[in-house]
Parts: sequence; C-alpha cells; structure tokens
Amino acid sequence: MQQDSGRILAELRLRSPVHGLARRHLGPLDVFAQSVSGAAPAAAMSATPVIVAATAGPATTWSFLVATVLALLIGTCIGRFTRRMAAAGSLYSLTAKGLGPGWAFGCGVALLVGYGALAMAALAGAAIYLDTLIVRAGLGAPGSRPVLVTAVCALAILAVTLALVGVRLSARVVLLVEAISISLMVLIFAVLLGSEGSSGVPPADAVPGPGLGGIAAGVLPALAAFIGFEAATALGVEARRPFQTIPRAVQWTAGISGLLYLFAAYTQVVGFADVPGGLAGQTEPVPQLAAAHGRLWLSVLLDLGIAMSFFACALATGSALVRVLFSMARDGIAPAAFGATHRRYRTPHVAIAVALPIAAGVPALLLALGMPAGRVLSELLTVATVGYLVAYLLVCLAAPLFLRRIGELTTPPVVVTAVIVPILLVVLIAFVVSSLGRPLPIVAGLLVVVGAVWLVWLRLRRPDRLAGIGAYDETVAADVFDERQVGIR
Repeated sequence: MQQDSGRILAELRLRSPVHGLARRHLGPLDVFAQSVSGAAPAAAMSATPVIVAATAGPATTWSFLVATVLALLIGTCIGRFTRRMAAAGSLYSLTAKGLGPGWAFGCGVALLVGYGALAMAALAGAAIYLDTLIVRAGLGAPGSRPVLVTAVCALAILAVTLALVGVRLSARVVLLVEAISISLMVLIFAVLLGSEGSSGVPPADAVPGPGLGGIAAGVLPALAAFIGFEAATALGVEARRPFQTIPRAVQWTAGISGLLYLFAAYTQVVGFADVPGGLAGQTEPVPQLAAAHGRLWLSVLLDLGIAMSFFACALATGSALVRVLFSMARDGIAPAAFGATHRRYRTPHVAIAVALPIAAGVPALLLALGMPAGRVLSELLTVATVGYLVAYLLVCLAAPLFLRRIGELTTPPVVVTAVIVPILLVVLIAFVVSSLGRPLPIVAGLLVVVGAVWLVWLRLRRPDRLAGIGAYDETVAADVFDERQVGIR
C-alpha cells in the first residue's frame, strides 16, 4: 500500500498550474450569480427590446426566442469543455484544447476586448442611471460631466476593492445586487402588463410580423443581449464541484435570461400595440409605459434596477477579465506580474490593480472630453459584442475537435457545431457591416493589428510558451494525501 501511495504521489503535481487562487471555494449560487451578472439581464430587459423591434416589429418576441435557442447551443458547446476541465482563463483556456495555441491566442485577445469593453460600458451605464436618479431627486442637471465622471471613478474604486478582497465577497455582492435588480425589473414589467387598459393580447392587426427576414434581422441585437452569460467559466478553479456547477450556471443563465427577455419584450410589444409605429417608434418605452398608466414611481425603480445591474455586470466581467490576464500570464504570453496572487486574499491583485482602473479610465476620459453619455455606452457595447462573438465562434468550433482529441466525439456535438458556427459567422459579419460609418471598424482593425503583432512577437521570441498555452487546474498531491505526507507548508 505504501508503495502504491508513493507511486501515486510521485505522479501528482505538488502545485496546480493555477495555484494561488482560492481553489474550490465558491458554491453554486455564487457561480451562477457570476454568469447572470455578466449578462446583466435587468439592464437588457429595458434597453434591448426596442432595438430588436426596429427590425422585427411585432415579431420581436420571436427574435428573442431564436436568440435564446442560439445562446443555449453556445452554452452546450462550452459545456463540452467545462464538464471535463476547470480553468481560470474562460473560453481562452478552453479553446486551446480544441483548436491549438494560435486560435486560442485569438480567442484570448477577443475575450480581453469583450470583457474589457463590457466592463467599461457597465461602469458607464451604472453612472448614467445614477445620474438619472440624481436628476429625478432634483439635485442636479441631466448629463452633468462631473457627476458622470465621479460616479464612474467611485464605482470603479468599489469594484476594485471587492475584487481584491476576495472572490467569495465579490460573488456574494454580485448575487445580492443582481437578485434585487432582477426582482425590481420583474415587478415593473408585471405591473405594466397587468395595468388597467392592457388586455395582455395585441390587436389582431398588430400580430403579423415582418416575416422570417425581419425575425432573423432581429436576432442580431437580441443575441447581443446575452453576451457575458458564460462569465462563470472564469471561476472554474475557484468553484466547488466545477464540472457540475459551471456548465449548469452557463446553461441556466442562458435559459433564465431568455425567459426574462421574452417577458420584457412581450410586455412592451403589447403596451405599444395601439400606438403608431409600435414599440419600434419609441425612445424610452418603459418610462413611457409607466407614465401612460400613471405609475411614474416605476421609473425610479427602473433606474435603480438598471444601475444596480450595470454595477454587478462591471464586477462580474471585471473578475473574468483579470482571470484571463492571470491565465495568460501563467501561460507565459502576458507579463508575469499578472500571474501573481495576493497571499492573504488569493486574488490576482496585480491584474486587478492594472485592468480595472483602465476599464474605468476609458469611459471616464470619454465622458470628460464631452462625448454624449449614451454614445459612450453604445460604442463600448458594440466593441464588446464583437469580441464576444469572435470568442463564441472559436469555442464552438473547438468543441468537437476537443472531444475527438480525447476520444469522446459523438454525433450531437458535430451537429450543434455545424448549426451554430455558420450562424455566428453570419451574425458577426452582419454586426460589423451594420456598424460601418461608426468607430467600430477602426477600433476592430487596430485591435487586430495589435493582436497580430503580439502573436508574431510570441512566435519569434517565445514559441515554446505559445505552444503550451491553455493551463488549467489539475489534481495535486494535497487533494489526495494529507499535507504533511507531501511536505506542503
């Protein structure tokens, strides 16, 4: 028996490649909250249906239904990995096991763009709706630059503190904030749907939609409402029973977010069914519905719920962002300092101290320079969406290749990939084309150039490290034996 133990001990690592993080620390609700907050459904429930309605019209709910199915299919592809490996690098680490280092590097850059831009947008969004609350209270003028910049900076300081002190505290705050914000939004839409004068059924002449073409066009912005739903994958190392909790969190987030979006879209489509132009003709549909039914107090709850949802999103995506940087540093393709962890809090403190202030600095600078707050939010969300779509495309393409590599390939993963990859490619191209004339193509081009230069440098200077990217958590000796047996202090 001692010989067997000695042989097993010799074959196990003494330390995980991602050591330093608080391994197996988070429960299912904490992990679930990370993905839900990454998607920020409370904010999307208010803002997205009117955007979808611009192309889908009364068929907006059908566009959201199709987008929900697509998100679930993406979650299925992610689950092929997360049921078998626990990583801190989110989709970047997963893609490496299917497509290899070059494509994984591209996925990592896309995630840095997606997580980074979404964190920036979320901080800006939270500041915008806090400013609106201040104006409703009669304490200031709308769109005040000092107020917006101060709010972004204050929220960023709070996010940095929570992210640094510990992943459990951060997850609990995210859970509480997102639970309150979603509850507020459900209450708001339930009150509006049940308000006097709303039958709950659109008039017969409003039912016909724009056809399959309009529904398909509406899927593009509807799918954008789901970005960030995979954020829990960055907690694979820190989650208890990660092979169960991570895939469940991702899939449940896609399903629940889809239901919330369908509820919000249906309420707004019904509410404006008798109004010329319908939902698509409105600028602020939810406050307008609240005013029409004499329930102006709902607007206050709406602003509060959206502000809270945006802050939770900033914290969740910021946590995912720093863990991607941490993983890239451990792989040797990013500055080694990003791979350091705090000895007491067991968080990537250097990555937090660098990445989150930058995430706050960009929107704060744009607002200080006078760019309209709504445009700051819109442009950052657009950039984030492109990053996410690229990452989703790559991880879905990698899933069957990963299964073939480990000898577990079956027909369903191939079918899912064959369906979802062409759709994502079309959505990505359509999204970029629809953004022509805006800063997105220029920003995307610059990011591609930066990523290409970075990749060439790695191939020339660190080819061995590039070839070995994709570190994930592995069983270590202390997981099997008593620490005194393996000499761990």
